[in-house]
Amino acid sequence: MTEKRDDRQPPYRADAWGLDPDVTMLNHGSFGACPRPVLRRQQELREELEREPVQFFLRRMQPLLDESRKMLARVIGAEPDDVVFVRNATTGVNAVLRSLPLGPGDELLVTDHDYNACRNVVDFVAQRAGTSVVIAAVPLPVRSPAQVVDALLERVTERTRLAVIDHITSPTAIVFPIEQIARQLHQRGVDLLVDGAHGPGMVPLELSQTVVAYYAGNCHKWLCSPKGAGFLYVRPDRQQGIEPAVISHGYNMARPGYTRLQATFDWPGTDDPTPWLCVGEAIRFLEQLDVVTPSDSITPSDSITPSDSITPSDSITPSESGLQGLMRRNRRLALAGRQLLCETLALEPVCDEAMIGSMAALRLPDDPPDADTLDRSSAISPVHRLQIALFERFGIEVPVFHWPSAPQKLLRISAQAYNHSADYERLADALRELLNSRESSY
Repeated sequence: MTEKRDDRQPPYRADAWGLDPDVTMLNHGSFGACPRPVLRRQQELREELEREPVQFFLRRMQPLLDESRKMLARVIGAEPDDVVFVRNATTGVNAVLRSLPLGPGDELLVTDHDYNACRNVVDFVAQRAGTSVVIAAVPLPVRSPAQVVDALLERVTERTRLAVIDHITSPTAIVFPIEQIARQLHQRGVDLLVDGAHGPGMVPLELSQTVVAYYAGNCHKWLCSPKGAGFLYVRPDRQQGIEPAVISHGYNMARPGYTRLQATFDWPGTDDPTPWLCVGEAIRFLEQLDVVTPSDSITPSDSITPSDSITPSDSITPSESGLQGLMRRNRRLALAGRQLLCETLALEPVCDEAMIGSMAALRLPDDPPDADTLDRSSAISPVHRLQIALFERFGIEVPVFHWPSAPQKLLRISAQAYNHSADYERLADALRELLNSRESSY
């Protein structure tokens, strides 16, 4: 077993991100991780709010919100007028789908890689409106971005009203060619709603330069803001009629200098706004990073832009720091980790290298026939026993799950600033021990 060592300096150590230093975190993709300086700023804002809540909500909050929104808009390549904060990407997907006038005969197009929560929104809205849900199958392994585009276009009909597509798929960690998909659908008169939960901070974005109609993203994942910070981008010609999932004061209160979209979304009621207000602080933290560290010694690819992802720029130099350099560095590390696991354990990658961002999924051996491999004691959802064993025996946090269904299963790794090559070596050693054990039921 590779001994765990961490000789990096802050901010590259796990404990500088509020993480347990005794855990090898290879699952940034699920809930992100927030750097301690950003958490301190959030606590300062919370204390200010509680000292004088009237002053904070009525006079202080909006300027702080506008500042954070401008920072975010710059990062995602959008105009601030077209961006509003929501609690998470799923909230943004709810807002769009529940605002559209759908009816019998209409079709919503999805893929079989959609995130479960957002797929539930699609199904709920479709059942209520009598609308059909059409599923485009994208089988694994995915050989090229064109395979995804073709699978979607084959399912488009004259009744297709909207496509709801992940930018980076959650279970399979594949970067879909969203810009190309949006163009092709636009030519056919179909709008695209992107579940971009993993997009911001993982891949470059230039939303205003695309024909994407709606993009719902998270800031608490790869932008590393506090939990509860997401956003919704709506193309200017599609903003009329888009309402928040929670209707509040802004519904009938126009505000000079703000779009109606902003007026309706900015004040959802009395709640903790500090995650939104800290998005700018999180971006500043990431942009100050010097990402060229001694631990980055494995470099299978230097391209920052996977496949036909939004924004064409791939001109990042090896010495560049900041958010752009961090995205490039994380992608290289994820690819190197994937290569290591494939070579040492004979695992199969699920997609071409061009479709990888800061996560990578690999096929594990199928579960034994009739084996009970899920621990159902969790209050949220069952957890695979291999994932539990990796955590309890080796201190490695990495997701293992059935996909598309049992007994097939995947493992998904993530790469963030606090990760380095030894983390994936430890994972490879642990998997070898668990999967090759005579008592193994994984």
